[in-house]
Amino acid sequence: MTTELPLAPPPARPALLPENPEQPAPHGKFAPAAATPEARPEPVAPASRFTPRDALVLFVLCAAQFMVALDFSVLNVALPVLGRDLGMGDSALQWAVTAFALPSGGFLLLSGRLGDLYGRRRLFLGGLALFGAASLLATLAWSPAVFLAGRALQGLGAAAIVPTGMALLTTTFPEGPRRDRALGISGTLLSLGFTLGMVGGGTLTDLLGWRSTMGLLTLFAVVVLPLAPGLLTESRVPARARLDIRGALTVTGGLLALIYALSTAAEQGFGRPDVLVALPLGLVLLALFVRVESRTAHPLVSLRMLRRPTVAFGNLGGLVTFSMMSTIVFALTLWFQEVQHLSAFRTGLAFGVQGVLSVLAGLVAGRTVSRFGARRVLVGSLLLQGLLTLVLLGLGSGTASVWLATGAVAVASAGHLGVIVSYGVTATSGVPDAEQGLATGLVTSTQQVGLTIGVPLLGVLATTTAGGLASGVRLVVLIDACVVLAAAALIAVGLRARRP
Repeated sequence: MTTELPLAPPPARPALLPENPEQPAPHGKFAPAAATPEARPEPVAPASRFTPRDALVLFVLCAAQFMVALDFSVLNVALPVLGRDLGMGDSALQWAVTAFALPSGGFLLLSGRLGDLYGRRRLFLGGLALFGAASLLATLAWSPAVFLAGRALQGLGAAAIVPTGMALLTTTFPEGPRRDRALGISGTLLSLGFTLGMVGGGTLTDLLGWRSTMGLLTLFAVVVLPLAPGLLTESRVPARARLDIRGALTVTGGLLALIYALSTAAEQGFGRPDVLVALPLGLVLLALFVRVESRTAHPLVSLRMLRRPTVAFGNLGGLVTFSMMSTIVFALTLWFQEVQHLSAFRTGLAFGVQGVLSVLAGLVAGRTVSRFGARRVLVGSLLLQGLLTLVLLGLGSGTASVWLATGAVAVASAGHLGVIVSYGVTATSGVPDAEQGLATGLVTSTQQVGLTIGVPLLGVLATTTAGGLASGVRLVVLIDACVVLAAAALIAVGLRARRP
């Protein structure tokens, strides 16, 4: 960002100069002061202030994102009860999570591009309607097949909601303080939804049964959907381009195979035959996707966009923060319950502190980005997350360690929230409106892949280390912190300030 410098020092301002001395009168002289109050310029609202309509639009978009984030975690605690009620065995319970994760992650990029080409508002509303109907189907499910169908349709609706909702946000709020604040609020609710899902899922299941977790999502859709059409305006590429079919097939197939392999490995291990087939297949399809995109006239993902330092390093920060924080949450969940012998409810309360601090961090994250710049906040937040993760190496077996873990992960989550906001700002900065759906599709794909890969790659070490669970958790903490700190250093170099 450059700053315009005056060609010459401005003259001293006499009493009769107008309110706006930068507007010259004819012959290069300043005009006399306005004779009437009506000629004075009207006061301009601060650049970061939302109008009432802005606030309503932000409410609709953030409520939809919160609903999807809640869906990622609200069902986890309810799985054993759900399995007994529907007659699903332990091996089949994994599909209650995987059936949602596959379409929600696999179709993100394609949905973002379809929104660019055919209308983001249209796809967003369709995704909301599908998500609400699918949640109702899962609530009323009378068999495992019906429930899993509802979960898969929820994932497909989420794949339409997330990238188009974020693209509508970034096209509604132009780059600057208002967009920074809007992304800060959105990131806060994303983190809060995931945390409240973990804490509230068990409470709802105990009081009202597992169906209430799906019923809550139906209620959200019923509230948000009627408000959205009157508030959101259509947004799309002005000149319609053709959809890259080969790119869509290869990237969607690659992401589906990769997410399936990693989510299955998290539950069953990497030795399963289907994992050994799906993992290399996903990598091959993604490599083929890159080759296809380099040769097509209308690519689904512009490789030129991926070569932008802000897009590449911004998404790297998002991938690292989501994957490493989800790993820490997984490892500490085991540690709280298996080493410290806390109940599931008290474990949820410990992570509730994390959620509260995330909300507080989200209230200031947007303003912090506006004041210090997205690069500094991104690097600084990664450093905070990494250093507080290192503190967890001091965990022992006493009550003091419970407080240490609760405080450290809460402060680390504040850094995590700072990364969520700043990486979203970084990865969408300088991208034209015509490609915002694609850019936000990359941002949300990074989020989904990050949430998927952390636990399979590192979480398994917590339970397989020779020294037992406590030693395994410390090993996970050490590797996790090193990855986060290394990413902070790499991003600091990759996004170093350049002279204009």
